[in-house]
Amino acid sequence: MLYRSTRGAPDRLDFRGVTLAGLAPDGGLYLPEAWPELSQQDIADLAGLDYAETAARVLAPFVGDSLTAEELRSLTRAAYARFDHAAVVPLKQLDQRQWLLELFHGPTLAFKDVALQLLGLLFERFLTGTDRHITIVGATSGDTGSAAIDAVAGRENLSIVMLHPAGRVSDVQRRQMTTVIADNVHNVAIDGSFDDAQAMVKRMFGDPDVTGHLTLSAVNSINWARLAAQVVYYFYAAVRLGAPHRPVAFSVPTGNFGDVFAGYVAARMGLPVARLVVATNVNDILHRALAQGDYSAGIVTPTATPSMDIQVSSNFERLLFDLGGRDGAAMAAQMAGFESTRAMRLTNAQREGASALFTSAAIDGPAMAGALRWAWESAGELIDPHTAIGLAAARADDGDPAIPMVTLATAHPAKFGDAVERASGRRPVLPGRVGNLFDREERYVSLPGDYAAVRDFVLRHGGA
Repeated sequence: MLYRSTRGAPDRLDFRGVTLAGLAPDGGLYLPEAWPELSQQDIADLAGLDYAETAARVLAPFVGDSLTAEELRSLTRAAYARFDHAAVVPLKQLDQRQWLLELFHGPTLAFKDVALQLLGLLFERFLTGTDRHITIVGATSGDTGSAAIDAVAGRENLSIVMLHPAGRVSDVQRRQMTTVIADNVHNVAIDGSFDDAQAMVKRMFGDPDVTGHLTLSAVNSINWARLAAQVVYYFYAAVRLGAPHRPVAFSVPTGNFGDVFAGYVAARMGLPVARLVVATNVNDILHRALAQGDYSAGIVTPTATPSMDIQVSSNFERLLFDLGGRDGAAMAAQMAGFESTRAMRLTNAQREGASALFTSAAIDGPAMAGALRWAWESAGELIDPHTAIGLAAARADDGDPAIPMVTLATAHPAKFGDAVERASGRRPVLPGRVGNLFDREERYVSLPGDYAAVRDFVLRHGGA
């Protein structure tokens, strides 16, 4: 299995190469040259398997010759041994059609653990026996940072510098990053939005002053290995609801489009995905793009769902490339126009291709709170505000009622205790496995929203 850039760079990398590289040298994102397909029998054979074995089988075509089957299986078993539920990602039924897929049973209480626990092990495996040192530079809107730091803290040949927007993540999210005291972990609070932080990270990958001194990689969903790991839970959930003999729909609260693009990949592999509902908050660039073809960035509005307070969705480029005929030169020109003007119209091919599988909804604060309250009062389930965005969109969907609708529950409600309590009247409790989070020392630096200041910090602290 070889991978190519969405923007046409001529190099082709294997799975090991794209895992360590993160972003392509031309600024594009890596995708497989062709989508692997699982037969109906392959999908049916996943029934009854545990999550680690399911992951090994679904990921095998993407990994190719970079790992043996047994090496991959060993890594998936190690990655998911740290989750506190035997199913790893359990399904919960809410009513006759609505289901939750709980993705927050990992060490940092968010869906990012499902991919990043494996990605940390992949980094370590691919660096073992080499003299390479990788500097991971990332931006987080809340959950990626803590999950990535947990996955790589203390590992050899790795350093991580994680940027977060100051004052725009929850106290739990911030402390899960800043209380990890390890020599290879560096946290930076920047004055600005997540989009500002993400733009800085992307710029560093193309900055020779940085790449000439450090070997950079990524843990955001721009890293293909992380995104591939997210494909697995679509198969795991759908098989338990009757796939491949029964279609399943999914509602996905998303900002950066990585989680829902993983569902698109599952569909391209042969999983009978009836529909993917892209659920956004009032920062609705994805909803406007899918509903109207208008991908234009506005001003980020802070909300009770900070992980979705995004106006530039990196992974959307992967979808546009795949739907637009996989023309790297055309994609590069389209993205250059967007990066210059902050506005872009989808082509007819992109809009028509997306409409075959995707619908979308923009959910405001009152509708989010209403869905959160409904889950508690009708089904006895406390959910976090991001999950409530997904559930509100799922309940508004007018699809076939005979097709199960699965909302991805992306974070433990206790990560957003204030918002959950306001909507439900119940205060969620942090699980014991996070320990004395609010008693630990925090360590981070605050920097202005200035690229040069952040770049210089990375150069000073990101090396071996």
